[in-house]
Amino acid sequence: MNTSPFYQTTRQLAEEGLDRLPKAYRTNTHLIYSSPAALAFNSPGAEGFGVKRAGLAIPDSIMLLVSPGCCGRNTTGLGNASAYKGRMFYLQMEETDLVTGRHLKKISKAVEEIVNTCKKKPSVVMICITCVDALLGTDMERVCHKAEEAVGIPVRPCYMYALTREGRKPPMVHVRQSLYSLLEPRKKRGTSVNLLGYFGPLQKDCELYVLLKSIGVKQIRELPRCKDYEEYLSMAEANFNLVLNPEARCAATDLEKRLKIPFIELRRLFQIDKISSQYGALAAALGVTFEDEPYREKAMEAVAHFKEVHPDAIFAVGEFMNGDAFEMALALVKYGFGVKAVYGTPGEENWNFISQLSQLSPETKVYSNLDPSMIFYRPEDKIDFVIGKDAAYYNRNVPAVLWQTDVQPFGYAGVRLLFEKLSEAGKGA
Repeated sequence: MNTSPFYQTTRQLAEEGLDRLPKAYRTNTHLIYSSPAALAFNSPGAEGFGVKRAGLAIPDSIMLLVSPGCCGRNTTGLGNASAYKGRMFYLQMEETDLVTGRHLKKISKAVEEIVNTCKKKPSVVMICITCVDALLGTDMERVCHKAEEAVGIPVRPCYMYALTREGRKPPMVHVRQSLYSLLEPRKKRGTSVNLLGYFGPLQKDCELYVLLKSIGVKQIRELPRCKDYEEYLSMAEANFNLVLNPEARCAATDLEKRLKIPFIELRRLFQIDKISSQYGALAAALGVTFEDEPYREKAMEAVAHFKEVHPDAIFAVGEFMNGDAFEMALALVKYGFGVKAVYGTPGEENWNFISQLSQLSPETKVYSNLDPSMIFYRPEDKIDFVIGKDAAYYNRNVPAVLWQTDVQPFGYAGVRLLFEKLSEAGKGA
């Protein structure tokens, strides 16, 4: 029996190519090891913004979880949290329901009873269903339409389908599309912009806010900052959308088709030069100029300060954090640090970063976070700092920045904050 955790170096990955990824990196080909990243991935109510928390992002919304008891139990902690108290409801599927689909006749009545018992009328009811209904082939659009007729308020589906995570529209992509599907046409305002992609707001000192306001944008709306349902609906006034997370691309495309709101896609990056290039491209698309140099300098100062104290720091980077593990590893290498290990899942979205890493750091080991062989993982290389909760799990007693909060780092401000946190972690070592 092989007791060594599987990995390939960035050089080996690049030589094989994306089309010939080993099965260990393709999570639909094997059993999944419940590392910290896997627990968050497969149990969306456990931590972070999974399907259930995301589905409640609309102000005054409630959720009905339709599932067997086992799936409902891991949601009870979420339902007791102060922000979600009184907003989570459950319809438990019995064994007969699993075989016959009998529960589908109960959903409309359950929604009606819930709405009638709420002290304040909900803005929308989100119906969350699990892999059971995926296997049954349930037409949730039809079920939601029937429930909507019964209660007179919007009812929308969200799918907690682990089975679709490798598909064209994974659960976190679909839930974003459902959330913005309630927006109806409104008169456009040339000074209004939406930020799409995250269920938590950007950090308050993110320069993106200032840059947009410097070109005449007066209203910058984000779903997590909407105080009430009316403010959420006013997102339909936007002149354009900025997509900050690839998982919001489908939602933005849908808004472009339905509401004629075009979108521009930005990406969360930790390479300062690429952040600068991205802002330059955005400015060119809008026909304006951004004065971003002061924010760039602050980010560079934070990197330089950390490097002065830890010039030869060696990192391990995980994917359970606010960022792309491979892009962050590439940024660290470009800043002159070493990266011994990355715990992540190679794919089309990050392949360009892996290709560049293969040139700059060809011996960096890439471990498959979800491969069962990771149960045998034991640190072998010298690691000075880790980023990500999964990396911290694998490398105990190493200074760590978990980098996983609801508030989202972005742009130069994100780089500056990261290296400030790393400097703090270094002091405590």
